Amino acid sequence: MNALWIVIALLLGAAALLGTARLLLGPSILDRALSVDVLLASALTGLGAYAAFFRDPTVLPSLLVLSLLGFVGSISISKFVARRPEEHADEDESMLPPAEGTAKEEGKTS
Repeated sequence: MNALWIVIALLLGAAALLGTARLLLGPSILDRALSVDVLLASALTGLGAYAAFFRDPTVLPSLLVLSLLGFVGSISISKFVARRPEEHADEDESMLPPAEGTAKEEGKTS
């Protein structure tokens, strides 16, 4: 059981580390929002694993509050991004690769 607990802790630590890296490096607000969701999910999973291993039901209200906080935060960020002015939306689209059929084909004649 101790080996399993160590493996779970290492995997959740790696997920938290990768989520923190995306939070710091993410070029857009959506990347950062996704990384916060990853961090929150790894925290929820860690608390759930703790509650399961030690049979501690007192952690369940904390899990409920954290999951509600993550849901409301994700919805709030998505509504914020949807209502942004057009000049900021163009900046986010400029980071995406061009879609097929929209790139100019130079040098070809029809």
